[in-house]
Amino acid sequence: MVALCFLTIVFDGYDLIVYGSAVPSLLAEPGWGMGPAQAGAIGSYALAGMLVGALGAGAVTDAVGRRRIMLIGITWFSVLMLACAVAPGPGVLGILRFLAGLGLGGVIPSAIALTVEYAPRGRRQLYNALMFVGYSVGGVLAAVMALLLAADHGWRPLLAIGAAPLVIVLPLAWRFLPESVGYLLAKGRDDEAQALAVRYGLDLPALRAERTASTGAAGPRGLFRPGTAGATLLFGAASFCGLLLVYGLNTWLPQIMRQAGYPLGSALTFLLVLNLGAIAGTVVASVLADRFGPKPVTAGAFLLATACLVVLSQRVDTWLLLVAVAVAGLGSVGTQILVNGYVAVHYPTPVRATALGWALGVGRAGAIVGPLFGGWVLASGIGFEWNFYGFAVPALAGAVLIALVPRASGNTAHVTTTKEEATA
Repeated sequence: MVALCFLTIVFDGYDLIVYGSAVPSLLAEPGWGMGPAQAGAIGSYALAGMLVGALGAGAVTDAVGRRRIMLIGITWFSVLMLACAVAPGPGVLGILRFLAGLGLGGVIPSAIALTVEYAPRGRRQLYNALMFVGYSVGGVLAAVMALLLAADHGWRPLLAIGAAPLVIVLPLAWRFLPESVGYLLAKGRDDEAQALAVRYGLDLPALRAERTASTGAAGPRGLFRPGTAGATLLFGAASFCGLLLVYGLNTWLPQIMRQAGYPLGSALTFLLVLNLGAIAGTVVASVLADRFGPKPVTAGAFLLATACLVVLSQRVDTWLLLVAVAVAGLGSVGTQILVNGYVAVHYPTPVRATALGWALGVGRAGAIVGPLFGGWVLASGIGFEWNFYGFAVPALAGAVLIALVPRASGNTAHVTTTKEEATA
């Protein structure tokens, strides 16, 4: 189950990050006349679609089931990525990227909710990280494909690869992806829930107790009950900061480094290092989050991002620059994975996907701002270092917001048996 969610997130990440790899080719596309500001705007259209998709699917999935949302989302974004690859102009490309974003945003809350539900109780942060590093694996794949294809073949083959889930992921998900046991219990399908609990080693009595303890908390209203509203608002704001970093850096890092004098191949290498750093750093950080709780580790990762962005603003030796980029991968992509995991263990099963949809949906506003802001700074010509100073501010704000998240209240928190969940 985790492997299927991982594969889905790989292509989710590829489809989003590949746009940053394609930007240099799009800016040089004959007859299009695109500038950095327009390229940044088109980069934000997919993220606007993800905002709508995450908010909508996050709420709907608690009513119709995680599995169905996953299958629909995979099909949707794969077909739209193929359409993007044959777009005749920037206007059509922007519309198609927005539509693809609906599917991309829809699968993420369900993938996280399923992973956390099926993970062993004391290792939920680790399992969530192992699944969601698929996003950075997708970023690595995007950078590698760009290195192989962009110079000679342009941007269209890069986007066409985004349709691969139709033949790689969808058949496997249709055959093997299980439904949420909590959803089955809510729908009175106890026999199916029992069969899945036995097959996957889940504690069905604990899941029943969790659902009973959280009666009345389901749906969007459960996010704004007394004792949860403050955390809900803080998680949304922290996700805004995290996703601003993720999509701002992934969209503009290759072009920023080209502006600093690096050739296209070297500039794309920085994107590769950013996502490799996110993979390694997130796995390590998730182990620490299971041990010490998600709050201090997530806040610390935001602070690491702040420090590394300040380093990147200086003209330092290449080896130090690469190290800073790798650690910034943990502090941007990795930090958002930690935020997602924190949200998932903070709320009970009936409202978990809705809470994730809220946090990711609000966060998409930051994801939209990231490429737009990066394009504006790049086009303004105010200086290389300001490309990084601007991103350091939301990184610091994210650390403060996470530090302010209150302990989960007893009337909505699910039954906790581990230090990780008690800390949440």
